[in-house]
Amino acid sequence: MLIAAAVTYLATPGARWVARRTNAISAVRERDVHLLPTPRLGGLAMLVGIVVAVLIASQMSFLEGVFDNRQVWGIVGGAVIVCLLGWADDVWDLDWVTKLAGQVLAAGFMALQQVQLISLPTPGGPTIGSSRLSLVATVLVVVVAMNAVNFVDGLDGLAAGVVAIGGSAYFLYSYSLTQQNSPGDYASLATMTLAVLVGVCLGFLPHNFFPAHIFMGDSGSMVLGFLFAGASITVTGNIDTSVNSGAQAVPAILPLLLPLAVVLLPLLDMGMAVVRRVAAGKSPFHPDRMHLHHRMLALGHSHRRAVLILYVWTAVFAFGAAALVRWHWHGVMIGLAAAVVVAVLLTLGPLRTRGRFLDDDVASGALPTIVPVPVASPAAARTPAAAPTPPASVPPASRPGQPTLDQPTPDQPTPRPTTQPRSQQATHQGRAS
Repeated sequence: MLIAAAVTYLATPGARWVARRTNAISAVRERDVHLLPTPRLGGLAMLVGIVVAVLIASQMSFLEGVFDNRQVWGIVGGAVIVCLLGWADDVWDLDWVTKLAGQVLAAGFMALQQVQLISLPTPGGPTIGSSRLSLVATVLVVVVAMNAVNFVDGLDGLAAGVVAIGGSAYFLYSYSLTQQNSPGDYASLATMTLAVLVGVCLGFLPHNFFPAHIFMGDSGSMVLGFLFAGASITVTGNIDTSVNSGAQAVPAILPLLLPLAVVLLPLLDMGMAVVRRVAAGKSPFHPDRMHLHHRMLALGHSHRRAVLILYVWTAVFAFGAAALVRWHWHGVMIGLAAAVVVAVLLTLGPLRTRGRFLDDDVASGALPTIVPVPVASPAAARTPAAAPTPPASVPPASRPGQPTLDQPTPDQPTPRPTTQPRSQQATHQGRAS
């Protein structure tokens, strides 16, 4: 995890340079919330972190058993295919049919390397007898996971943080499961994959959190979804699904419950978007500004605050589900209910309209510029001036090319000297301030 985080962090400036050279730039569109064109090839840095971490892990005697089969190389190879597909989309903006075909190709490659769903992860879940049906189920799970993470990638740091939090919860569950099933050997492909997944997210977040210097793009969001799906599929091979009743059935349900809890927000966002667009007679892939993160901004939250509140919701469901493997479900449900109440208060409470906690301008140090009003003469000083009206809100972080309060925007003409009497000039200056 530490190796993946460090390599990704160090490789991200290089990915930013490559993005500029290959024109992988995210332009400002009507549905976007960023203000300036931003490089969007962060997935390349993530891929470097994944490959380096796995190569170093392959030389560790502790993880020797993980590399006895080709499953790990199927996950890494599929991630390379997905990253290249995302890179092409970031540069040339591929149509959805081409993207879907590439996703199916990557998922099929991983499935051919024996990373497949061979049984349903439910108590007493039946084994998938047909190899063709197993392949279809694997491809379906992988494609849904990739697109779910892609849908939630709409605010600075949102997708990376959500996957890091959910992946941490799944990592703890997978490690605990490995301890129970093989007390003499804690090495596990699923646990190692989740450690790498969390690591690349943590390494990328410092560059991607608001205000972001680089976006992960499709090359990053699809890689995160692909890794998470691969880890989830490999976990199902370590589960005893013969238990189908009583309290012992809870750990057997978790392989199905926990992945759903981890990607609950992305899946909910994707499902609502598909239903909304189809009901309006549009393509399910038609973009709009009705995603969960857009709704958080519409409630009055700042960019940073909206992201952190969505982090809270992810942690509530992911760690709430993972806690079932350690504690009795009665206590977990009580704690989960209390956490949901806190999350609702953070989402709909007074925090969104009062105070300046985690406001974007406070975080970036951008403050309104106050221009002093010169007093031209005693007569002008005696002229009553309109009371200055404070700005309704402080603008977001000041970035290069963004006008401040005392600078005319490109659409506004530069003020010219007026020939009005000096007293009237002072009055208008007071109103302008």
